Amino acid sequence: MFEPNRVYFFDTTLRDGEQAAGVNLNVQEKLQIAKQLEKMKVDVIEAGFPAASPGDFSCVQAIARETRNSVVAALARTREGDVRAAAQALAQAEKPRLHVFLATSPLHMEHKLRMTPEEVLNEARAGVSLARSLAAEVEFSAEDACRSDPDFLIKVFKTAVEAGAVVLNIPDTVGYAVPDEFGALCRKIIEGVAAPEGVIFSVHAHDDLGLATANSLAAVKAGVRQVEATVNGMGERAGNSALEEVVMGLRTRSDFYGLTSALETKRLYPVSRLVSRLCGTAVPPNKAVVGANAFAHESGIHQHGVMAERTTYEIMTPASVGIPQSKMVLGKHSGRHAFEERLNALGFELTGEALQSAFERFKALADKKKTVQDNDLEAIAGQLEQTLPGPIELMGFVINAGTLIDGTAIIKLRVGERVIQKVAMGDGPADAAFKAINEIVGQDFTLDTYQLGAITEGGDAMGECVLRLTLDGRTVTGRGVSTDIIEATIKSYIHAANKLLG
Repeated sequence: MFEPNRVYFFDTTLRDGEQAAGVNLNVQEKLQIAKQLEKMKVDVIEAGFPAASPGDFSCVQAIARETRNSVVAALARTREGDVRAAAQALAQAEKPRLHVFLATSPLHMEHKLRMTPEEVLNEARAGVSLARSLAAEVEFSAEDACRSDPDFLIKVFKTAVEAGAVVLNIPDTVGYAVPDEFGALCRKIIEGVAAPEGVIFSVHAHDDLGLATANSLAAVKAGVRQVEATVNGMGERAGNSALEEVVMGLRTRSDFYGLTSALETKRLYPVSRLVSRLCGTAVPPNKAVVGANAFAHESGIHQHGVMAERTTYEIMTPASVGIPQSKMVLGKHSGRHAFEERLNALGFELTGEALQSAFERFKALADKKKTVQDNDLEAIAGQLEQTLPGPIELMGFVINAGTLIDGTAIIKLRVGERVIQKVAMGDGPADAAFKAINEIVGQDFTLDTYQLGAITEGGDAMGECVLRLTLDGRTVTGRGVSTDIIEATIKSYIHAANKLLG
């Protein structure tokens, strides 16, 4: 049973969040994120859309198998094939939920579905009924609800409840709504459907007008008790409601909302960093709650106020969202247990040889640096994460570059069982290395974006390269970390290539 004074969080980072342009997560990466979402006590994890591809099916299946505390949801259209695929993927879930959707706006019904309102009602009834026969918990979403006729929406939702749905989702699919209007729509639907006890209303807001979080909170005020959101607000087009913004809005203004949630907010920042790292999408410095500047004060007036009394300019503490108060985390005298605990807190779960290798690298770095910060630990663990199972392994490289010669790269790779070496020239060392790799693997990868930056401080800083490659219409993100920026560049290219080929 749902608690009336609690807001439930439905995280769709692994489904809608992954639909952000250029983001492509493999099974291991999705599992890593899912485990951290479960530790954060997210109520529902939407693991994917099983009918979309064999890869999505495998991801949902793996997350369903390994998740025991959070509900695991799988998305499906009301079509029989979709619903059965989602049910099959969730077969091993401890707490499965089938999430079926159908468009209800005149625009979608006419141009996309080519169905009459009566046909949509019948389709909703059939899809939800089938889902209910395959799972104990069914959620129904009315796609493009905000551009739908409210009276028709009420009919559709009543039909879904009669067919067995216990969660009714009101999506602002294209980010069209404004808060007052959205709140009023949600209130009208809740009152009009007059659902029996045990049915909960949900919202899923997109950020096309920058109003997703505001719309979600307006819906909660109107009586909605489930919010669908993503970490860092990732998702289609301009993204979704940001999980961290909604939960901290409810917590910080509990005097206004008077509602609770089960989410452990101290895990928000580490999970934000994990998602950013694995998806290759940087968090803007001015991002609310988890941005680098969210708790930074430069103005003299602000600094004076914070030093006198923190609450003059801070409405929440860095610790409340998991941002470390101290930069001095570990040093050369720290032991393996403390090292492993800090890695876990940052979202890494290394074991066996990978953990030992990371610990040895940490010790080597601690001998060089006075303090080892979280960024250093992320770089160390990130290096190990780049060893993605795939056909390509870097064996070595030589780079020549300067103002008097063209960039030249000698690259040696293991491709399957063969070791191949090629020489290529290009417009600089990175271009030459990319050409050599393309020649070795016999693929013409297209480089879409390429970014270099330092992720730790000092002269021995770790360099990070994040790039996106496209092959046959599929785009993935690659990441490489090293104290040598050329090595980081080559590693990121191979990381992406393995995703495309492996």
